[in-house]
Amino acid sequence: MILPKELVFYSPSFGRINSRQMVENISDFVREDPVAFYRLVIGTDSQVHRINGKSEVDFVTAVVVHRQGRGARYFWRKEKTFVKQPVLRDRIYNETLISLSVAQEIVPLLRKTVSAAKYDLEIHIDVGALGPTREMIKEVVGMVNGNGFVAKTKPESWGASSVADKHT
Repeated sequence: MILPKELVFYSPSFGRINSRQMVENISDFVREDPVAFYRLVIGTDSQVHRINGKSEVDFVTAVVVHRQGRGARYFWRKEKTFVKQPVLRDRIYNETLISLSVAQEIVPLLRKTVSAAKYDLEIHIDVGALGPTREMIKEVVGMVNGNGFVAKTKPESWGASSVADKHT
């Protein structure tokens, strides 16, 4: 899935912003407490809606900057696709690919303003050992790790299963 060059995000605090503005907001948040350590989380969730006999899939990606023990800010974006027959496996792959694409866009921008030593980056994947996605864990975690990122799955993937899910 190819994403546009300038992604649009929404923030409860700042409204509609582009990816560069989001990175500036993240940098400002880090500068407010430069001795703290941060966790940058990117996670995507999807939801299928039936509209006039067609299936619409909403993919929501959340970007969260968490100041360990002292608050967080989050940003989210939504994209819609139409499919004839939604398949869970395809949705999970697309969720993971979207999260990776967002990470690949914002991480280089963020590294220009915030030292990589100030934060851990995690890609949260909405799969878990107890649900219907349990057979896919190794595959999608391998995709994330193969791209040089740390993957978290349920119950630790709150960026996808809670924050992004809130906006699907």
